[in-house]
Amino acid sequence: MAVQALIESLERLDEAHVDMLDWAGKKRTAIMKNNVDELIGILNQESRIMKRIEQLEQERVTACYEFLHERGVKSQLNLTMTELSRLVFDPEEKQSLLHMQKKLSNTLHQLKELNDLNQKLIEQSLTFLDYSLDLLVGEPEQAATYQHPADKNGGRGRPGLFDTRA
Repeated sequence: MAVQALIESLERLDEAHVDMLDWAGKKRTAIMKNNVDELIGILNQESRIMKRIEQLEQERVTACYEFLHERGVKSQLNLTMTELSRLVFDPEEKQSLLHMQKKLSNTLHQLKELNDLNQKLIEQSLTFLDYSLDLLVGEPEQAATYQHPADKNGGRGRPGLFDTRA
Protein backbone atom coordinates (compact mmCIF):
# COMPACT_ATOMS: atom_id res chain seq x y z
CA MET A 1 0.00 0.00 0.00
CA ALA A 2 2.83 2.41 0.84
CA VAL A 3 4.45 1.63 -2.52
CA GLN A 4 1.37 2.90 -4.33
CA ALA A 5 1.43 6.14 -2.29
CA LEU A 6 5.07 6.60 -3.25
CA ILE A 7 4.32 6.02 -6.94
CA GLU A 8 1.41 8.48 -6.81
CA SER A 9 3.61 11.13 -5.16
CA LEU A 10 6.18 10.67 -7.95
CA GLU A 11 3.41 11.06 -10.55
CA ARG A 12 2.26 14.34 -8.96
CA LEU A 13 5.87 15.57 -8.82
CA ASP A 14 6.31 14.75 -12.51
CA GLU A 15 3.09 16.60 -13.41
CA ALA A 16 4.27 19.68 -11.51
CA HIS A 17 7.63 19.58 -13.27
CA VAL A 18 5.91 19.21 -16.65
CA ASP A 19 4.00 22.41 -15.76
CA MET A 20 7.35 24.07 -15.03
CA LEU A 21 8.62 22.83 -18.38
CA ASP A 22 5.66 24.46 -20.15
CA TRP A 23 6.28 27.76 -18.36
CA ALA A 24 10.01 27.57 -19.15
CA GLY A 25 9.11 27.34 -22.85
CA LYS A 26 6.85 30.38 -22.51
CA LYS A 27 9.66 32.16 -20.67
CA ARG A 28 12.04 31.51 -23.58
CA THR A 29 9.54 33.09 -25.97
CA ALA A 30 9.09 36.10 -23.69
CA ILE A 31 12.86 36.55 -23.40
CA MET A 32 13.31 36.40 -27.18
CA LYS A 33 10.48 38.93 -27.67
CA ASN A 34 11.95 41.09 -24.89
CA ASN A 35 8.49 41.23 -23.26
CA VAL A 36 9.26 42.13 -19.64
CA ASP A 37 5.63 42.24 -18.46
CA GLU A 38 4.97 38.74 -19.76
CA LEU A 39 8.22 37.54 -18.20
CA ILE A 40 7.17 38.87 -14.79
CA GLY A 41 3.84 37.05 -15.05
CA ILE A 42 5.62 33.83 -15.97
CA LEU A 43 8.01 34.17 -13.03
CA ASN A 44 5.02 34.58 -10.69
CA GLN A 45 3.46 31.40 -12.08
CA GLU A 46 6.75 29.54 -11.69
CA SER A 47 6.97 30.70 -8.09
CA ARG A 48 3.53 29.22 -7.38
CA ILE A 49 4.52 25.94 -8.99
CA MET A 50 7.76 25.84 -6.99
CA LYS A 51 5.76 26.13 -3.76
CA ARG A 52 3.59 23.23 -4.93
CA ILE A 53 6.70 21.21 -5.79
CA GLU A 54 8.08 21.80 -2.29
CA GLN A 55 4.85 20.43 -0.79
CA LEU A 56 4.88 17.45 -3.16
CA GLU A 57 8.49 16.73 -2.30
CA GLN A 58 7.56 16.64 1.40
CA GLU A 59 4.76 14.20 0.55
CA ARG A 60 7.25 12.04 -1.37
CA VAL A 61 9.67 11.98 1.57
CA THR A 62 6.82 11.05 3.93
CA ALA A 63 5.71 8.27 1.56
CA CYS A 64 9.29 6.96 1.44
CA TYR A 65 9.53 6.83 5.22
CA GLU A 66 6.13 5.12 5.46
CA PHE A 67 7.28 2.58 2.90
CA LEU A 68 10.48 1.91 4.85
CA HIS A 69 8.52 1.63 8.09
CA GLU A 70 6.13 -0.85 6.41
CA ARG A 71 9.15 -2.93 5.35
CA GLY A 72 10.48 -2.96 8.93
CA VAL A 73 13.26 -0.39 8.51
CA LYS A 74 13.23 1.76 11.65
CA SER A 75 15.84 4.39 10.71
CA GLN A 76 15.25 7.53 8.67
CA LEU A 77 17.48 6.59 5.75
CA ASN A 78 17.76 8.79 2.66
CA LEU A 79 17.65 6.10 0.00
CA THR A 80 17.55 6.61 -3.74
CA MET A 81 14.63 5.29 -5.77
CA THR A 82 16.85 2.50 -7.11
CA GLU A 83 17.69 1.44 -3.55
CA LEU A 84 14.02 1.64 -2.54
CA SER A 85 13.02 -0.45 -5.55
CA ARG A 86 15.19 -3.30 -4.19
CA LEU A 87 12.80 -3.47 -1.23
CA VAL A 88 9.77 -3.90 -3.51
CA PHE A 89 9.07 -7.55 -4.18
CA ASP A 90 5.94 -7.32 -6.35
CA PRO A 91 7.21 -7.15 -9.98
CA GLU A 92 4.38 -4.87 -11.14
CA GLU A 93 4.93 -2.39 -8.33
CA LYS A 94 8.68 -2.49 -8.87
CA GLN A 95 8.25 -1.87 -12.61
CA SER A 96 5.81 0.98 -11.96
CA LEU A 97 8.15 2.60 -9.41
CA LEU A 98 11.16 2.38 -11.75
CA HIS A 99 9.06 3.71 -14.66
CA MET A 100 8.00 6.77 -12.63
CA GLN A 101 11.59 7.32 -11.52
CA LYS A 102 12.76 7.32 -15.14
CA LYS A 103 9.91 9.55 -16.29
CA LEU A 104 10.57 12.12 -13.55
CA SER A 105 14.31 12.00 -14.26
CA ASN A 106 13.71 12.69 -17.97
CA THR A 107 11.38 15.60 -17.18
CA LEU A 108 13.95 17.10 -14.81
CA HIS A 109 16.67 16.72 -17.44
CA GLN A 110 14.54 18.54 -20.06
CA LEU A 111 13.75 21.29 -17.56
CA LYS A 112 17.43 21.74 -16.74
CA GLU A 113 18.35 22.03 -20.43
CA LEU A 114 15.62 24.60 -21.08
CA ASN A 115 16.57 26.62 -18.00
CA ASP A 116 20.22 26.60 -19.12
CA LEU A 117 19.14 27.90 -22.54
CA ASN A 118 17.01 30.62 -20.93
CA GLN A 119 19.94 31.66 -18.75
CA LYS A 120 22.19 31.98 -21.80
CA LEU A 121 19.56 34.05 -23.61
CA ILE A 122 19.28 36.41 -20.63
CA GLU A 123 23.07 36.73 -20.40
CA GLN A 124 23.25 37.57 -24.11
CA SER A 125 20.51 40.17 -23.70
CA LEU A 126 22.33 41.78 -20.77
CA THR A 127 25.61 41.81 -22.70
CA PHE A 128 23.89 43.47 -25.65
CA LEU A 129 22.27 46.08 -23.38
CA ASP A 130 25.60 46.82 -21.70
CA TYR A 131 27.27 47.24 -25.09
CA SER A 132 24.45 49.48 -26.33
CA LEU A 133 24.69 51.69 -23.25
CA ASP A 134 28.44 52.00 -23.71
CA LEU A 135 27.87 53.14 -27.29
CA LEU A 136 25.28 55.72 -26.30
CA VAL A 137 26.81 57.13 -23.15
CA GLY A 138 30.48 56.27 -23.43
CA GLU A 139 32.70 54.67 -20.87
CA PRO A 140 32.56 56.05 -17.32
CA GLU A 141 35.14 58.71 -16.51
CA GLN A 142 37.78 58.05 -13.87
CA ALA A 143 37.58 61.54 -12.28
CA ALA A 144 37.31 60.29 -8.69
CA THR A 145 40.63 58.43 -8.64
CA TYR A 146 44.16 59.75 -8.79
CA GLN A 147 46.10 59.16 -11.96
CA HIS A 148 49.69 60.24 -12.35
CA PRO A 149 50.04 62.63 -15.31
CA ALA A 150 52.71 60.40 -16.88
CA ASP A 151 50.34 57.39 -16.85
CA LYS A 152 47.77 58.89 -19.22
CA ASN A 153 46.66 56.62 -22.03
CA GLY A 154 46.09 59.44 -24.51
CA GLY A 155 42.52 60.46 -23.67
CA ARG A 156 39.33 59.67 -21.84
CA GLY A 157 37.99 56.95 -24.15
CA ARG A 158 35.21 57.28 -26.63
CA PRO A 159 32.68 60.02 -25.93
CA GLY A 160 29.58 58.11 -27.09
CA LEU A 161 26.65 59.63 -28.92
CA PHE A 162 25.53 61.84 -26.04
CA ASP A 163 27.60 64.32 -24.09
CA THR A 164 27.02 63.21 -20.51
CA ARG A 165 28.33 66.49 -19.06
CA ALA A 166 25.68 68.60 -20.76
